[in-house]
Amino acid sequence: MDFAGGKNRSNLRSQKGCKGRSVYSISTDNFCTIFALLDYFELARCTVVCKLWYDVINKSTLMSDLYHKKYLIKHGSSDKPISSKISMKIFLEKLAIDEHISALTGSSEIHQWSAHNARISQCRMKRGLIATGVGDKMVKLWSAESYKCLDEYSVPDVVSLIDFDFDESKIVGLIGNRLCIWRRNGKIILFKSDIATTLRVLCMRYLDPEAVMGCEDGRARIYDMYSGRCSRIIKVHDGPISCLALDEQLVFSGSTSGRIALTDVSTGERVASLSSSFSPLGITNLCYSPRSHMVFAGSTPGYSHCWDLRTLRPVWETRSSSNIIYSIGHLSADNRTLAVGGIDGVLRILDQNTGEIISRIISTSSSSSSSSLNVQKRKTLLLPMDTRIDSLPKNTRPSISCLAIGTKKMVTVHDDKYVRLWKFGI
Repeated sequence: MDFAGGKNRSNLRSQKGCKGRSVYSISTDNFCTIFALLDYFELARCTVVCKLWYDVINKSTLMSDLYHKKYLIKHGSSDKPISSKISMKIFLEKLAIDEHISALTGSSEIHQWSAHNARISQCRMKRGLIATGVGDKMVKLWSAESYKCLDEYSVPDVVSLIDFDFDESKIVGLIGNRLCIWRRNGKIILFKSDIATTLRVLCMRYLDPEAVMGCEDGRARIYDMYSGRCSRIIKVHDGPISCLALDEQLVFSGSTSGRIALTDVSTGERVASLSSSFSPLGITNLCYSPRSHMVFAGSTPGYSHCWDLRTLRPVWETRSSSNIIYSIGHLSADNRTLAVGGIDGVLRILDQNTGEIISRIISTSSSSSSSSLNVQKRKTLLLPMDTRIDSLPKNTRPSISCLAIGTKKMVTVHDDKYVRLWKFGI
């Protein structure tokens, strides 16, 4: 029985009536014994297989007791890690995030493959899938486990692909000054939106059913993704909007002028403005953590920034690099670490709460190839804090144009044809 991938619920139900073979004939205690052998990430995958498995893992008292004992043995503690009032789901999530954070500071290796015919400058990673693109008018979807290309989504016109994102059912791309949506299961373009000007659009983010486009005139244009109507045009900056992040209530927009504006999605009113104590600088990228209420950003002089949304004040500002930071991010449930990448090609892990640099990692020049796939494996090097970056060979640290984070892994692209998957805790 495949506990990592599993069978869907309909398949399980189809086995009813097969005496001795149906999964429903297995007792809860036996399920708990089997599940207790898995690690936290495998267990999390099992919870989405079917309702039966979800209930056994998250609601069974025996399951909870087994994992408490497993935690105590591993950590050598006599204290129960959580109270009985906290759900198993929260407990398992905490353990998984602890393991993820621990892995980021441990050993790692890189799996690299040629993914496109032209440069790649954008990547996204969700639910074991990697999306790459921008450069050859193509978005490609990859398996983070097998590195196989699962599908390709071509840009239909001669205009450039500027930005994109994806979810379980669709790929959403910004093509020139238009929005394009492809179904994941059929490569059908559902909708094209037109901004009735020659206005240059620089970035896009969406939260179904609305998409926000950041434009060079400092305005954010909010579109209904399915009707094609522009519901609001909001003046948020004096300079071009360089990056966006969305919450259910707020639009976060960064600008080349060095400010971040917070705008109410429903009313279009500007709620607040965040700025750095360092000037001049331009905000190149940003992300928001609803768990910690922190806003993180990277900027052109190499600073990483953190503001507390509750006070609208800077928490810390760290010169994490001597050059431009192109990408910054963290796992959604992780409120302790932050990954930063930029022009110097060094992957940095920062403490979210203090801005302290925890580790700096680069690739080594030595590599080995997989016989079954055109994948190179490279070892990584953890740099001492006193190492001068400019003394390191450039072929071990190509500029990181974008990064995306998964559990115990990261994907980076470098304005060339290659995708690098960083695997931690191996």
